[in-house]
Amino acid sequence: MGPDRVAIIGAGPAGLTAAYWLAKNGVPVTVLESDPEYVGGISRTVRYKGFHFDIGGHRFFSKSQEIEDLWTEILPEDLLERPRSSRIFYGGKFYTYPLKAFEALRNLGVLESALCVLSYLKARVFPVRDPKSLEDWVTNQFGSRLYRIFFKTYTEKVWGMSCDRISADWAAQRIKGLSLASAVRNALFPRKSKDRGKLIKTLIDTFRYPRQGPGMMWETCAEKVRQMRGEVRMGRRVVGCAYDQASSSWTVECALEGGGRESVAAAHVISSAPIRELVAMLAPAASPEALEASRALKYRDFVTVALILKDRERFSDNWIYIHDPNVKVGRVQNFKSWSPEMVPDPAYCCYGLEYFCFEGDGLWTAPDAELVELASSELEKIGLASRADIVDGCAVRQVKAYPVYDGEYLENVALVRAEIRERFPNLHLVGRNGMHKYNNQDHAMMTALLAARNILAGKELYDVWKVNQDAEYHEG
Repeated sequence: MGPDRVAIIGAGPAGLTAAYWLAKNGVPVTVLESDPEYVGGISRTVRYKGFHFDIGGHRFFSKSQEIEDLWTEILPEDLLERPRSSRIFYGGKFYTYPLKAFEALRNLGVLESALCVLSYLKARVFPVRDPKSLEDWVTNQFGSRLYRIFFKTYTEKVWGMSCDRISADWAAQRIKGLSLASAVRNALFPRKSKDRGKLIKTLIDTFRYPRQGPGMMWETCAEKVRQMRGEVRMGRRVVGCAYDQASSSWTVECALEGGGRESVAAAHVISSAPIRELVAMLAPAASPEALEASRALKYRDFVTVALILKDRERFSDNWIYIHDPNVKVGRVQNFKSWSPEMVPDPAYCCYGLEYFCFEGDGLWTAPDAELVELASSELEKIGLASRADIVDGCAVRQVKAYPVYDGEYLENVALVRAEIRERFPNLHLVGRNGMHKYNNQDHAMMTALLAARNILAGKELYDVWKVNQDAEYHEG
């Protein structure tokens, strides 16, 4: 017989993966999601006048065959095989990404290309010892000139801070396995590895994608959880998590979307909620040290402005990274390139312009009409559309999209982890915000799977904190 009910905070990829696996194994689950309409978290798909668009792009590719198999199991008939296509916009020119050697040489020019190579060689001979910041780490891998061209501007747009203040852990995690040598080698001699585990994620050329967006995966997953007698309750914002040490049980209290409260009794809690929010609602209260550490954790938010245009086939990339300090937009997506079914009328296309910001700042609080106007003008300035072709638009705001890797985050997370492990043994942290780890959805899913297995086993078989960016893990 499995454990008593498990309460799961958040219906994103991590929360729903845990719910699906536990329900499949006969464990009662209740998922509590604050959004009244959408599951999927940042992997949801928003619908607007028949158009579908993502909150950030989500390629379905994993080095873990188990995760790939799980996607197939949940959505067996609706996953498309899509070509990966992305570019970088820099200095008024477009660069295919991953780089194509001769195109980059032509765009940069012989002199700049030579200086980039010399800069790279200098970094290899005289690297920054013990790199602390993202700037140090990337410069060591690529040289200072390529760092300034292809990393600095975009990264500082994303995080809203200088690269010398961002921890090297972020680069080591997100760009794992990629160096100038591997990028050039792939550009000159592209090849496909038969071993999924040896692929560099940044260099993949195809991926799977649900035909109506990633939200289709998680909406189907939520429905299958319900079919297995699990609960997925929408419009439930968790406001309290009370732990009874005598019975080792939890009472999770929620504020309802329409007003009022309800509570869920559970033997275990799996949380994908931001650590800062979770620690503040624990009872008995966390120690002053843990509370201070959790409050010090920072997050980056963003706004997606979706523009509907007459399709002039101006670009076919999944997305384009905008390395141009003269515009505020950080990335432009073409949702029709992800899947034709994202657009209801083939005469039109839908572009998503992503603006990275902090909740409450000028971009975040700008009226939707002002954001649509900004996006329209910047899209034309970049050369990806004519204003005359834009027929409609809307804005969607996403809080806590990215956990910030500043110089103190590791120490703060470690302090919170230690307290939870000691005082709240039936509380399991999973996912991106739940662990304050900037990971992809396959990584988040693997942390949830391992947490669920630990619950079913009644002991810690796996250390979920050892799941790496490739969704690989080591048994504890």
